[in-house]
Amino acid sequence: MPNVTDPLSSVFAALADPTRRAILARLAQGEAPVSELARPFDMSAPAISRHLRVLADAGLIEREVNARWRICHLRPGALRDAHGWLETYRRHWEDNLDRLVAFVEQAQSDTDVTSKQGNKS
Repeated sequence: MPNVTDPLSSVFAALADPTRRAILARLAQGEAPVSELARPFDMSAPAISRHLRVLADAGLIEREVNARWRICHLRPGALRDAHGWLETYRRHWEDNLDRLVAFVEQAQSDTDVTSKQGNKS
């Protein structure tokens, strides 16, 4: 993974991998030990550890040791920041689409009026 210093870039880089997204989806249901997080994947323990390190470095999860278990849980702050960034663009595109719909509806209305007037002739 590239060396990223911007926190938001780290989050998006971490989210780019489907394995990491699957781990986050599981953690959205509640905390889990590393062994449980690794179970659905056909990969080595070191590979899972690398994925967890990327998620932790991006601020998306927190890992803690509880007796002999390594427990992971979500840290919502980084996802909130990414959502806030995306929300700006979502609003922009929704506004543009709303204007497009209004334009098309107006054009259709104008066409209907013109057609009705043409039929009266």
